[in-house]
Amino acid sequence: MEKLMQYVWQHRLWLPSDMTTVDGERVDVIDAGLPNHDSGPDFFNAKIRIGERLWVGNIEIHVRASDWHRHGHDSDEAYDSVVLHVVAKSDTRISRSNGETIPQLVMPCAADFSQKYNEMVNNPTAEIPCAEHLASMPAIYLTDWLTALAFERINEKAQRVTDYVNRFNGDWGQAIYLILARALGFGTNSEPFERLALSTPLRQLMRHRDSLTTIEGALFGQAGLLDNLPDDILNDHYVARMKEEYAFVCRKYGLERPQYLAWKTGGMRPQNFPHRRIATLAALIADGFSIGYNLTHIKSAADARSLFDINLTGYWSRRYNFAKPSAASTRAIGASSVDTLIINVAIPVLYAYGNAMGQHQLCEKAVDMLHEVPPENNSFVRLFSAVGLKCDTLSARKQ
Repeated sequence: MEKLMQYVWQHRLWLPSDMTTVDGERVDVIDAGLPNHDSGPDFFNAKIRIGERLWVGNIEIHVRASDWHRHGHDSDEAYDSVVLHVVAKSDTRISRSNGETIPQLVMPCAADFSQKYNEMVNNPTAEIPCAEHLASMPAIYLTDWLTALAFERINEKAQRVTDYVNRFNGDWGQAIYLILARALGFGTNSEPFERLALSTPLRQLMRHRDSLTTIEGALFGQAGLLDNLPDDILNDHYVARMKEEYAFVCRKYGLERPQYLAWKTGGMRPQNFPHRRIATLAALIADGFSIGYNLTHIKSAADARSLFDINLTGYWSRRYNFAKPSAASTRAIGASSVDTLIINVAIPVLYAYGNAMGQHQLCEKAVDMLHEVPPENNSFVRLFSAVGLKCDTLSARKQ
């Protein structure tokens, strides 16, 4: 029951009529706070208004108010910061270690709500616990829900862009470079790609955009992929040149290699190997890395696809990694992967830039582009499709 109450509090699922203290004062929750999974109060840094008074502090939740005394909180100074005690049953008053009374609120949870919570939240065997309810939901609810989720996701991705821009003092180029690098990891290698890009700033690489070998040497060297290669590969003329270029940029810029990148290739198709994706990133930089500028001038998803229409040349046009040459395609990124980059790079960047510059037509363009991109073919999409929730674009549903 206590976990259920914490869930209700965290997700603000209470009824407004229930938000009154035992003394009859109205409670307005401005910020529910951050859940705490360690020792101490259940939620940190909440902001609530009780009557006419604003409180900022922590929230403690118990089934019975007397649990406060049973757990020894009345003599524990760590709980003096609690500004509201939320209970299912108010069987006593509680206070801080100095004797001050703490406001108390009764938040009852109906039995059927508890049952549904256990079925949906504490059901480890169900991949989609709410699957049986989806078929009975009115279509308008599902449409509104999916639309809300889509905008929530766009804003979340755009916020990452904004955070990078702020972190690098308004440098949109560096922010886009990091977002693209992370996206080229396609989930499996996103974290190593992000750390690689953070350790190899775009502005330094752009100084050598007239030399693809230097850019590739810098990126592959920082990625740790030039280490411990067999002699037959080390003796390859191009690999030897990349190692020389990496030594050069390390001396020039004092680069520090990130540790424990742990690139993953197991169970991965060759075209998704990190080697191939790093070569793609290098090619975009050598081509001038004009993605940010071009994004503000595109008109459709088709235009966005052209930004990622990259052909690899030279060494990487014939390889997926440092193995022997193969029949690898010169096309760097396949069509479905390009659409994934539009979702994870083009749309969030355009949306974030439109918000930052007050150009709301760019935000609208980003949303329109999302309508044009077909759904991804991944395990999540297939899972929801299997239970009858067809994944489609908003524009297709309108038709």
